[in-house]
Amino acid sequence: MLKYIIKRVCYALLTLLLLIAITFLMMHAAPGDPFARDKAMTPETKAALYARYGLDKPLWMQFLVYVGNVFKGDLGTSTKYGREVTTIIGESFPISFELGIRSLIISILGGVLLGTVAAIRRGKAADTVAMTVAVIGVSVPSFIVAALLQYFLALQVNLKLGHVFFPITGWKGEMAKILPAFALALSSMATISRLMRTSMLDALNSDYIKTAKAKGLSEKRIIWKHAVRNAIMPVITVLGPITASILTGAFVVEQVFNIPGMGKFFVTSIKELDYMMISGTTIFYGAFLIIMTLLVDVAYGIVDPRVKLTDSKE
Repeated sequence: MLKYIIKRVCYALLTLLLLIAITFLMMHAAPGDPFARDKAMTPETKAALYARYGLDKPLWMQFLVYVGNVFKGDLGTSTKYGREVTTIIGESFPISFELGIRSLIISILGGVLLGTVAAIRRGKAADTVAMTVAVIGVSVPSFIVAALLQYFLALQVNLKLGHVFFPITGWKGEMAKILPAFALALSSMATISRLMRTSMLDALNSDYIKTAKAKGLSEKRIIWKHAVRNAIMPVITVLGPITASILTGAFVVEQVFNIPGMGKFFVTSIKELDYMMISGTTIFYGAFLIIMTLLVDVAYGIVDPRVKLTDSKE
């Protein structure tokens, strides 16, 4: 397993370097500059700011300096906020991370449960309801789901009850965290439920399930101890992309619910052409998702003993 992990870490570092290069080039290819919006700024002040942020150097030199700083943990200073990007990320990421973890838990638990019930009750009402929820979740964007939840489960319920039950915006209190987490989780939960249903149907028709039934094991034990354990393998495989989907989708949901997470700073940095903030948040999320993907690969090998991570040739 050690050899496998070392190889994956090398791939991860190469991927991260490529991400830094692409982000840097795309950032500087965008028209305009971070200080163009201030019409009252004098050429001397603009030149001083360019020198302060290192934008007066040749592009290749800026890239080399930036790559060196990134691998030292320095993501630069935001031209919009005048603060270190790492400081801003340190303050805002815990909020986005909490939202993402809540959504991921809802996605996994809800998706596995819906997919399992749909497979067990194939062709019946429960199957139809579960797959209808899955289709809606895949088809409707998260910001539409967020707006509908705000209107029906926040505004209308609050008006009928005469007090605030579900806060429409914000991130204070447990009740304020339910709707954003569910809005962000619905699409991923739908994907997991459809995948789980297909995998569960294959598992239920397998020979080992027939053998378990012949031995007289209870249906509950057969389903949850044998069928679900094997059917969940494809779900573990897609947890990496699903985590990426949830974290990137959090930007939009954070804007709709006015949550003070990284989405707020990321969207603002794009509007203001804040080079350091754009690249810093992109690289941070990229590194985070690369690590998550590596952990999922290792977890898959631990959960499924048939997967060998030692000296297998790829």
